[in-house]
Amino acid sequence: MPDAITATPAAAPVPISDPRIRRPRSAVAALLIGGAALALVVFPVVVAVMLGEEPYDRLHVGYPGVDVAVVTTILLSGAQLGTLVTSGALVHVMFLRDAPARKARYLEDGFEISVLRVASGVWATCAGALVVFEALDSNGTPLERLATPGALPYLWEASYAPKAWTISFLAALIVFFVSFFAERWTGLLIPLWATGIAALAPVVTGQVLVGPDHDFGSDAAIFQTVAVNAFFGAAVVAVVRVVSGRLVSPLTLRRLFRIGAVALPVVIVSDVVIAVFKLAGGSITASLTGWLILAGFACLVAIAVAFVTVATLARRGQLRAGHITGLLSLAAVAVAGWTGVGVAMTRQPPPQYFVPTSIEQVFMGFEVPDAPTLGVLFGQWRPNLLFLGIAATAIIVYLVAVRTLHRRGDRWPLGRTAAWIGGWTVVIVATSSGFGKYSAPDFGVHMIVHMSLNMLAPGLLVLGGIVTLLLRASRSDRTKPAGLHDWITWVLHWRVLQFLYNPLIVFVVFIGSYYGLYLTGIFGDYMRFHWAHQLMNLHFLIVGYLYYSLIIGVDRPPRPLPHIGKLGYVLAAMPFHAFFGVILMTSPNIIAETFYRYLDLPWADLQAQQYLGGGVAWAGGEIPLMIVIVALGIQWSRQDAKDARRKDRHLDTGRDDEYDAYNQMLQRLTDRDATRPGPRPTVREDTHS
Repeated sequence: MPDAITATPAAAPVPISDPRIRRPRSAVAALLIGGAALALVVFPVVVAVMLGEEPYDRLHVGYPGVDVAVVTTILLSGAQLGTLVTSGALVHVMFLRDAPARKARYLEDGFEISVLRVASGVWATCAGALVVFEALDSNGTPLERLATPGALPYLWEASYAPKAWTISFLAALIVFFVSFFAERWTGLLIPLWATGIAALAPVVTGQVLVGPDHDFGSDAAIFQTVAVNAFFGAAVVAVVRVVSGRLVSPLTLRRLFRIGAVALPVVIVSDVVIAVFKLAGGSITASLTGWLILAGFACLVAIAVAFVTVATLARRGQLRAGHITGLLSLAAVAVAGWTGVGVAMTRQPPPQYFVPTSIEQVFMGFEVPDAPTLGVLFGQWRPNLLFLGIAATAIIVYLVAVRTLHRRGDRWPLGRTAAWIGGWTVVIVATSSGFGKYSAPDFGVHMIVHMSLNMLAPGLLVLGGIVTLLLRASRSDRTKPAGLHDWITWVLHWRVLQFLYNPLIVFVVFIGSYYGLYLTGIFGDYMRFHWAHQLMNLHFLIVGYLYYSLIIGVDRPPRPLPHIGKLGYVLAAMPFHAFFGVILMTSPNIIAETFYRYLDLPWADLQAQQYLGGGVAWAGGEIPLMIVIVALGIQWSRQDAKDARRKDRHLDTGRDDEYDAYNQMLQRLTDRDATRPGPRPTVREDTHS
């Protein structure tokens, strides 16, 4: 086996041409595993034991005993590792394989699939156990209390942590069982989605849910969790592959480092935001949380150094097999350390828990002392980090794809680019301006944001034709490794997507979301949590996009409607919006009254706010739909004109002989009738005797 891994010119991100990676010696492998276990499990357990009753006393919760505290900590480490490796294995199988496109569409039992099954099994086991032990730990209840009939359901209902781990447990089971039966690439889309949701559930309901500015902390934690599971998880799977003596292809390494080039800055920046939030203005060395933050940041620095070193050596043509093995191993230990520090941090309440907090900050993370006048709505901005990040990413990806087309000499309509950017601009204004800030405490403002995200922004976004753009900007070659073009094509032909994109289902969800959300207790419950409010906004945006894509979208949906069907589709929705608006305006019951009474804002007039919300729902539903009808009419007219021009061109060139063929058929029928013999006359012979 050659020791050196040669490099190509510096154009490639990590231009490695030899896939063979030297297997570490058994002693080195044992040291690697031992160091990771020490950082991931032993360190947080030691922290939990040393802290003892002190964290529980500060939270005014009874001490459940050292057994519950230690077992909970070990299970948290196991669950975090299982989630990380499961995510990494999915990323490897779906996006990092070097199999040609004609083969990559189908899954084969390989190393990463085996890792996926083991990791998801560990994850499911630990998450299932955490449903019980987090119920005990978060409520300060000793283990023997479980012998009391009805104790576990009561404890489960009394805190958020066991509910979050229930979601995690169910998702892990989905991944575990599907990994044994999935045969196609698309068979892993549901496990990928379930893993993302389950990884976020314990995070958004954890420490970032409490304290002033927790809206910033929660959004930063969401970005960090996604980036960590995608990059760190994939890096750990690569290290496991190396330790087992298997080959790592150059393509896998290149794509892994491309993911890292995006994910690592996201992790570092979000870590800084979370640290500032948790310290709540205090000194970083004044609390255990601060020291743990420093330890975690040191692990991130080690990961970044390993990443930059590999990339630098590769560009210089000096990267050797030993470098990759050693640096990946260092990164794996640092990932284990960072994860262990995160687990240890959950055993100690951070400083932001003890900062004086108003009822507005408890629910929203910030205060709203001023009434929502026009000056306040347009002048008092509070960045919504989640939607700012999503919008920025969507615009950057779009512009990069447009630039790729232009470099190839292809043109892309400027109007589509303007529509895409305009749609995301609406999203940013609706979520980060004063409208977004007051969408929680004022129902009328909330309905304006709802209509902007559900009706206005999607109508612009579907005119951008993002799917068509990405398909045109990317290429597919069945003999080369699968890429973006292949992944999009497979998703578009996925039967589950075709089922969900059924016009009837989209219509029911689009209309039913109003009635199911606001006329039940769901809205009032969701408004108490920042993550739930963000989830509602995301739901509005996605459902609106699906609905309008069937009517005026540039991208061809799996089940396209004829123009007359699109018109009926729009007209059918208008009465439902009007009826919903009338219900809000005339109802004596206040939507989410308990939540608004808790806020008890001096400027709030709940009945007037609901009346305004009803009017917005009525007009905000009718006016955009009328605009859509106009846009649909324009598209219909243009399509007819285009069809007519195409028909004329065919007739002029003589390539369209349908009309002549029809005339010839009529002539043949006429000739046949003319030459057909008529009926013989009946001759009657009379016989006279």
